[in-house]
Amino acid sequence: MIVRANATLACLLFVAALACSRGEEATSAAAGPCAAVSERKPAPALALESLDGRAYSLADLEGKTVIIDFWATWCPPCEFQIPVLNAVYDAWRDRGVVVLGVAVDAEGAEIVAPYAAEHAIRYPVLLGNEALARSFGAVGFPTSVLVAPDGSMTRAHAGLVEKEDLDARLACLQPEKPAQGEVPAATPSS
Repeated sequence: MIVRANATLACLLFVAALACSRGEEATSAAAGPCAAVSERKPAPALALESLDGRAYSLADLEGKTVIIDFWATWCPPCEFQIPVLNAVYDAWRDRGVVVLGVAVDAEGAEIVAPYAAEHAIRYPVLLGNEALARSFGAVGFPTSVLVAPDGSMTRAHAGLVEKEDLDARLACLQPEKPAQGEVPAATPSS
């Protein structure tokens, strides 16, 4: 119980510190949502199982935009991110966007499954760990990254993110579609 209380306090202090240091986020937002997703690097490998036993990997999701949210049941701010991610999942799933929640709880499905049910998480919940989260740039929870259709990922966003911000960033990562009646440009063959 003391460990969980200390972890919760650490999580709250981290989120408070993030709220006080939003200068970089504000600068990025001032440059526009596409500037916030323009700096990307290759995403680490991710291959995990969901609570319902389905296997997910970034390799299998190539060509889709993926939101990965690293979270934990012991993290109070993570609870506030769930309705936002549910709304984004509902709004974007028919447009090729995948939302994945990666729980980092050491206790695994035993604690994550009841929490996910209680909080009505509609997007797939995968069982991961803190080492995996760190490989994606997480320094606290919740942390989210966007993976573009080409497999590159944006810089990790630690802390809560608003639906409007996610919507704008997702729009920037969507593959260009030709206007009606327009013929797509031919791609050179190798």
